[in-house]
Amino acid sequence: MNINTAPDDQMDQFPILRHGLFANHAAIAPWPRAASQAVAAFAEENCRLGPEKYSQWLLREMKLRRRLAALLNAASAGDIALLKNTTEGICTVANGIDWRSGDNLVLPAGEFPSNRLPWLALKDLGVEIREVAIRSVEDPEKALLNQMDARTRLLSVSAVQWTDGLRLELETLGAACRQNGVLFFVDAIQQLGAMQMDVQACSIDFLAADGHKWMLAPEGIAVFYCRESARYALRLSQRGWRMVDEPYQFNRSEWTPSDSATRFEAGSPNTLGQAALHASVGLLQDFGMDRVASCITANSKVLADGLACIHGVELVQPFDQQRVSGIVSFRIPGRDPHEIYRELKRRHLVCALRENAIRLSPHFYQAGRPVQDMLEVIENSI
Repeated sequence: MNINTAPDDQMDQFPILRHGLFANHAAIAPWPRAASQAVAAFAEENCRLGPEKYSQWLLREMKLRRRLAALLNAASAGDIALLKNTTEGICTVANGIDWRSGDNLVLPAGEFPSNRLPWLALKDLGVEIREVAIRSVEDPEKALLNQMDARTRLLSVSAVQWTDGLRLELETLGAACRQNGVLFFVDAIQQLGAMQMDVQACSIDFLAADGHKWMLAPEGIAVFYCRESARYALRLSQRGWRMVDEPYQFNRSEWTPSDSATRFEAGSPNTLGQAALHASVGLLQDFGMDRVASCITANSKVLADGLACIHGVELVQPFDQQRVSGIVSFRIPGRDPHEIYRELKRRHLVCALRENAIRLSPHFYQAGRPVQDMLEVIENSI
């Protein structure tokens, strides 16, 4: 599907533009019309025909894997598994590595619980969890790498920090991990669909991202990337009929897990979610991820510059072209952030309250007037 930059076309593809100002894609994004129509068509087909066209569903699934592989610059669609959510991908890695007492893993302090709790649970196995305060240092990557030693098995990071939008230099981290024989996991939920992502250039071993944020798809479906040479480092923590090649050959005596990433898919697929994600990712790719990233970079700069000009406003992270993401957060020292949040909500600016700061996260289709309108609402609210 093609999408132009003309306002009328954007209004048609994103009706949310007619309903106040939505600046919360870092939470749960509204669907584009393409995803809505794909879900409606799938539902109508199922209602009338049941699974009569199941072979076409399988073709769409294959195309979705290819689209996601392209979105990540993965070597092959065989590197892509379709899971329920980011957490399942993280747990696949956390529960799959053959941990030994005395091992350690490194991650930033303040990670979202999904990229923290599965790792903390490994303490029961004698694994040391090293959480690094990356926001209190000038060089976050160096701070993380300095915590690695000969017993470090894995470095786990969010590509973009969920509270303030700090984007880490994944290429630097991945290169160091590869050089030192450390596995590298990335929670990409706050980057994938917003900014470019290259798992090969960044030497990423494992990556997970839900569809319901910047990829503009529903909850309940996620991409899990696993580099081919790293797949066999993971012990399978669940077994099921769909983790084999040609899973619909039920009369078989051998159920050997696939060599592809589908070895991590145990049960029946989320065919409805696949229809939506296929449409949303296709929309992003038709528009061009370079253009998406350019629009989001422009949004963040406009917001950061505009907020800095409003008396009393303090940016949580100053704008940095090298670390820009779709998230811009601000606070007003001396003001109750809950009060500010309620006032913005009253004025129909949908945002989020995170770590006592207001988090804004508009998407590419809101570049220009919508972002300027957000600034005006904020200035008139404080």
